Formats: sequence, structure tokens, C-alpha cells
Amino acid sequence: MDKNLIYIIAILAIAGLVIASFGYVTFEGQISDLRSSAATMEGSLSGVEGSMDDLENSVTSLQTSVGGVDSSMDDLESSVNSMELQLTNITTIEGKLDAIEGVITSYQTAITGLEDALTDYESAVSDLEQQVSDQQQQILDQQQQISDQQDQMDEYQETILNQTQQIEEYKQVTLVDRMGNVVTFNEPPERIVSLAPSNTEILFAIGAGDNVVGVTDYCNYPYDFAAWIAAGNMTSIGSYWGPSVEPIVALEPDLVLATSASFDAANSLKNLGYAVLFIEGKNIDDVLQDILMVGRATYKNSEASAIVIDMRARLDAVATQLMAATTTPKVYHEVWGDPLMSVGPGTFIDELITLAGGTNIFNDATTSWPTISSEAVIQKDPDVMFFPDMYMGVGNFYETIEAVASRSGWDTINAVQDNALYEINADIISRNGPRLVDALELLAQMVHPEIFGQP
Repeated sequence: MDKNLIYIIAILAIAGLVIASFGYVTFEGQISDLRSSAATMEGSLSGVEGSMDDLENSVTSLQTSVGGVDSSMDDLESSVNSMELQLTNITTIEGKLDAIEGVITSYQTAITGLEDALTDYESAVSDLEQQVSDQQQQILDQQQQISDQQDQMDEYQETILNQTQQIEEYKQVTLVDRMGNVVTFNEPPERIVSLAPSNTEILFAIGAGDNVVGVTDYCNYPYDFAAWIAAGNMTSIGSYWGPSVEPIVALEPDLVLATSASFDAANSLKNLGYAVLFIEGKNIDDVLQDILMVGRATYKNSEASAIVIDMRARLDAVATQLMAATTTPKVYHEVWGDPLMSVGPGTFIDELITLAGGTNIFNDATTSWPTISSEAVIQKDPDVMFFPDMYMGVGNFYETIEAVASRSGWDTINAVQDNALYEINADIISRNGPRLVDALELLAQMVHPEIFGQP
């Protein structure tokens, strides 16, 4: 209620009280006059006996008037009491109004605080919107990179298709390997001997496995060739390292796939007139080219091309996901335990570590397969370490991961403290064949589990 209205009501009440008081005084005057008249009449009564009855009537009338005046006095007193009560209520209302004004002031203060908080919130929302905008731009940039990579893949596919068409047009195939050997085929080879597990994997991956008649004792993928050999369905030529020529010649091969491990035997076979190709890629691109070459040599161009395209797509997928990486962990790979050996520059394992988003701690070595010391590993303090499981078909030279962690002084290495020690299938990490991409995807999990998940 407006204070001014309350003040007006109070003034009117006081005015009413004044008027009532004035009426009261007036009635008092009338009573005094009446009483004076009564005295006069009583004096006249003693002198005028005959007017007694009239005088008595007048007295009675006057008494009646006095009773009415008394009643009016009571009404006035009641009015005065009512006005005093109203004045008391007005005082109470004023107190309540003051309390309400205090509450309103508190609300206004709270509203001011909320407005300040809203301003801060709007500022935070603006910052968040800017961050979202920046992230959206990054996504657009990544999408553009993916688009560029897809265009490059399309170019590769077109090149492969063109090569396939050329091969179909010309049945005669002439190939030159990295050693400079020139081999010419007029028809698909029907008896193939593989002198390395990696080459065996390539042959079976492209669908030329039915023509393979000889493998090494270490060839174990994609089948258990030991069982085949025992059943007479496959022939072993012995070790892949320095194999004898005689078992190979006995198989009358029209294609031999060799590596540096069988260099002497391969040269002897070449001198005897056999078709020999050295297949031993030093890096990922070399491996992809080797797969295509074996595909051409066996007239499995489409199959080899499909494998290469799939491998490139998986390589690109890893690279794309690694755009989100914010660190480049240091990585140690142990090749052998006595003496300690690791991998250096110029090897496909060193390249795999890099492609997985890490840094090989011995990529500054002067050899591809450096002999190292335990102290050097401790000093370089790798963040991730991985070890080959069942290398060369023998038990783990490092025994167990727990044994590695307990090596003297290795408890200070980050990888040991973070429990980032892993085992990896020795075959997929040591064979330069189609499963190198499998190895890459596993390494990416070890090096960047925050992106690819735990291995």
C-alpha cells in the first residue's frame, strides 16, 4: 500500500476524533443550559403553584433529553476508541511495509548477483562457442586431408588398373628385382619355391599358394606347413638361412623367391638357369612394391593390387587418427637379449614405430641392428617397450615381461613405471610381408592407447 494513502487515512481519523471531541463539548454546554433552566423552573414552581404539572412535564422531557445526550456520549467514546485502534493498526502496517521494503532490497541485491553470474555465463558460452568453431575448422582441415589422401588413393588405383591392363595385353612379363636380376615369364609359374617365411606369406596372400612346392622350416603362416610336410603335401628345403641348393633343384622350380639370407644359394640357382627374384623390402613402400612384383610374376595382378590397396587404406587410417595425437612417446624394441640388440634407422620396424606415432630411441644408431647396453636403454628412458614373442620359433629370450621389469636399474624407466611393456607376435613384426600393417595397428595401440585403445 502506498505510504501517502496511509498518511491521508491517519489524518482523516484524527480529524474525526477532533470533531467528535467538539460535539462532546457542545453537548456538555447543552446539559449545563438545561440544568440552569431546571433551576429557574423550580424557582418559578415555588411562585406559580398552578404551573406544577407543566413544569413536571418539562422536567421529564429534559431528563429524556439528558438520557439521549448520555447515549450520544457513549457512541462518541466508541468512535474515539475505534479511531485509536485504527491508528494502532496504521503503525503496525507501517512496520510491515518497512519489512517488505527490506525483503525487496534483498531480492534486488540477489537479482543483481544473478545478472552478474549471467554475464559471466554468457562470456563462458561465447568462449566455448569459439572453441567449438576452432574444432570444427580442424575437422574441416582433417576432412580436406582425407579427401586429398583419397584422391591419391584413386590415382594409385588408376595406376594399378592401367598396369593390370598392360599385363593382360602382353602375356610376356619381364621383371627386374632390386639386385638387378632380370626374369622373363611367358606363362604363370607352376612350381614355386619360397626361401623365406615373408615370401611364403606374400605368395599365399595373393592366391598363388597352390603353386608353391617348397618352403623353409620356419614358414608357419597362413598354415601349419609342418603338418603339410609330414603329410607329403609340401616339401621343406630346410633352413631359410643359407639353405642348400640340392633340395631346391630337386623340386624343379620355375620360380624361386629369395632373400639376403639365401644369397649364395640364390646366386647358384641363377647361374644354373633358374628364375630367381630377390624379395626383401627395407621399408613399407618396398614391401608394397614387392607384393605387386610377386603378383606380376605369378600372374596374380588383380589379387596383389587389391592387397596393396587395402594395406594403403589401413596405413592412411592410422595416419588420420594420429592427427589427434599431442605427444610422441619414445619407444624401445628389443630384437635379441644376449647381447642386447635393438633396431636402428633404415629398417621397416623403425618406420613402423614412426608411423605408429612414436620415436625409436635408437634411430640415431650407425647400424640397422645395433648392439646396445642396458645402461643406454636406461639413459634414453623410453615411454613404451615391446618385445617379440616366440622369435624364430624358440622360447622368449627375455623370459617374461616381469623379468624385464626387474632388470637392474630398469625400475627408473618410464615404461616400467607406467607398466607400458608389451609383447608382440615376432612373426608380424619381423617379416616384411602383408601382415606388417597388422603390426602397425598393434604398435599404434601400444604407443597411443588414448587414441586406438589398449592392445
